[in-house]
Amino acid sequence: MPRDDRRSSDERRLFRGTTTRLDIPRDWRRTFVPRPTYDADAFGRLSERIARFLGTGQFLVYMTATILFWVGWNIFAPESVRFDQYPFIFLTLALSLQASYAAPLILLAQNRQEARDRVQYERDRGVDARTRADMEFLAREMASLRMAVGEVATRDFLRSELRSLLADLDLNSREDDRV
Repeated sequence: MPRDDRRSSDERRLFRGTTTRLDIPRDWRRTFVPRPTYDADAFGRLSERIARFLGTGQFLVYMTATILFWVGWNIFAPESVRFDQYPFIFLTLALSLQASYAAPLILLAQNRQEARDRVQYERDRGVDARTRADMEFLAREMASLRMAVGEVATRDFLRSELRSLLADLDLNSREDDRV
């Protein structure tokens, strides 16, 4: 019976993979053709760039120029080089195709922006809560300082008390002199 230290590295890796976690099923799928993978974040960034471009005046100018050129070419060009006759069905198809791709890209960009806004909202809410707690703390501190200052004898208060004591002493000494 072979000991554990005499096993090959493949056997050890297989043995370690089967005994480490019993609550996770093993992935035994083997594919003959590797599945293509893509970076969803990169696709999202690309869709945001496209959606941002579709919302610009530059895109509208390009689209208008393209349509005017298309219509002008198919009306005024010689009959042999026209590729889309008057009802411009091919132009309609191209615009429909462009719209069918633009709409999901815009929605994807909006969803990503909504997720960023949600994160920013949560961050702002946390900052707001900390700011509110700080303001409440400072308000309590100021109230306690006001109370402490209210209990502290001021210079004017001490002077008035000393004057009244001097006046009392002066009265007492006069009474003692009379007696």
